[in-house]
Amino acid sequence: MANSLKDQRYLSLATQKRDATWVWTPIWFADAENGEFVAFSAGRAGKVKRIRNFSNVQVMACTVSGKALGEAHQGRARLIHDPTECDAAYQALKHKYGWQMRLLDFFSGLAGNIKRRQVIGFRIGEQL
Repeated sequence: MANSLKDQRYLSLATQKRDATWVWTPIWFADAENGEFVAFSAGRAGKVKRIRNFSNVQVMACTVSGKALGEAHQGRARLIHDPTECDAAYQALKHKYGWQMRLLDFFSGLAGNIKRRQVIGFRIGEQL
């Protein structure tokens, strides 16, 4: 299950709201090689707040615009704060997305947003 997602370019990540509905968001992600996937978001983004409240997530392969390409898989997410884990996550993302990630980092650095990012780790197939 996770192997089929590993080769995808984009995933749609669903996070749970307080009213138990789900919010789907397309994300860049990378394999952290420890059975976990990693992604990042703005630190104050809704998905970060929702993960802080509810670790249950759903993911599915999608296009860059978020159009579903498969079935949803359940899992658990966590917010990563450890600097070593964050660095490893960014390296995995740079390896996967190459110049696109570097360009995004450059402009995020200019705008001062790179310091406000939140790294997210998630595992697929864990019981909710």
